[in-house]
Amino acid sequence: MTHFSRRMVLALGAAGLLSACSATIPPLPAATSDRPETLTRDEIIAAINATRKANGAPAWAYNPRLETAALSQARLMARKDTLSHDLGVTLRQRVTEAGYLGAVGENVAKGYKTLPTVIEGWLASPGHRSTLLSPKFVEFGLATARTSSGKLYWAMIAGGSFDAWRA
Repeated sequence: MTHFSRRMVLALGAAGLLSACSATIPPLPAATSDRPETLTRDEIIAAINATRKANGAPAWAYNPRLETAALSQARLMARKDTLSHDLGVTLRQRVTEAGYLGAVGENVAKGYKTLPTVIEGWLASPGHRSTLLSPKFVEFGLATARTSSGKLYWAMIAGGSFDAWRA
């Protein structure tokens, strides 16, 4: 008869959990460059939607107005070298200024060097994961900006109808 130690049972359980998590992070499409500034819109859409599909969420469309608002936030974070959702300009102010009037959610990050790694970081954070995989949002925009020393800041804004949140 085989006896399992508590440590072995815990290790097997942890391995099972990790393998279940890894199944939700798909292999992302190969980008033509490791520099986020050179990613094409199609590469960004493919990476985000591959992640959503692997996690049972429908695809999103790309919205240039949300990209404009995301770029505004990424640049502001890079200029101040501070990771934050509100550096004197709220998310609502940024999206309204960009001409977007729907419901929105935002993911921000710093230091990640590639799109696949920032997506993995967002998936590992419950709040960011919720935004990234929300079925209530239907579109998004994503942008990056660098500090003068080269540190990379990311901003992704998801959007959709306010009606989805009333249901």
